[in-house]
Amino acid sequence: MSWEGLNRRQFPRAMFPCLVKLILPGSIGDALLTHTENISTGGICIILRKGMEKFALLDVEIDLMDGDEHIVSRGKVVWVVRRKATDPVKPSCYDMGIEFIDIKPEGRKRIQYLVDHLGKIDQRAKL
Repeated sequence: MSWEGLNRRQFPRAMFPCLVKLILPGSIGDALLTHTENISTGGICIILRKGMEKFALLDVEIDLMDGDEHIVSRGKVVWVVRRKATDPVKPSCYDMGIEFIDIKPEGRKRIQYLVDHLGKIDQRAKL
């Protein structure tokens, strides 16, 4: 399912800081390490110091920090937004939306469980 032309809210998301490794196809040993801003079954929002080209393809490896295997998928950059620098000493960062292209059903189920579980906790906190 593609995010292009769709309301991204179709994919409920959880604010959850997973560890993420990004590898650009064709790169040898070059990986970017970052974390999620939020996660959904459709993709992730990450934070990077340097932006990437929209529609760039990359390999994504996500550690949900639950003791289970990392979730691996191909991803596509679907949006990039530069954050405003809040401190003159710190560089500005980029928020990036990455759509999962070929995530396995088991990985999608684990993310769905996480989103559902955190949503229930959030609902209880609002009561």
